[in-house]
Amino acid sequence: MAKPLALDFDPIARADELWTRRWGGVPSMAAITSVMRAHQILLSRVDAVLKPYGLTFARYEALVLLTFSRTGELSLSKIGERLMVHPTSVTNTVDRLERAGLVARRPNPLDGRGVLAAITGRGREVVEEATRELMAMEFGLEEYDAEQCHQVFELLRPLRIAAGDFAEPSEGAAKGRA
Repeated sequence: MAKPLALDFDPIARADELWTRRWGGVPSMAAITSVMRAHQILLSRVDAVLKPYGLTFARYEALVLLTFSRTGELSLSKIGERLMVHPTSVTNTVDRLERAGLVARRPNPLDGRGVLAAITGRGREVVEEATRELMAMEFGLEEYDAEQCHQVFELLRPLRIAAGDFAEPSEGAAKGRA
């Protein structure tokens, strides 16, 4: 994990004060800086758990996605779509998982040019072990309770909708989900 900064002041609050003096108050600057710092902290915490398994968070997500599929295999294009990453990133991720023996590639019988990534028995073992460890450390969010985690999710949801990650469900559809 990253070495704690142990400063005697909040550097983001200080930057916000200086920013305000120079350019005026812009709460979004402090917010984005906090989100980016939180990303660094969380990635460091999660990576510390996943590194012994030879995984990055991207590789872990791919393995989890394969465990969620009915057959334990998905096309590379479907993996990219679900993980919201570029096809090149999917190829790189699957290459590394394959070299580690956690995933096997096979031709897609429904698409002569397509390839499926299939989780191996070892891949299933690794994802289960890593998941247990990540859950035990609350995915790095142990400072927050369940309600606060839900609030973070809801606060970031409009940003993801605006980015086109998914369409906001209609009110009737949302009620049917509850």
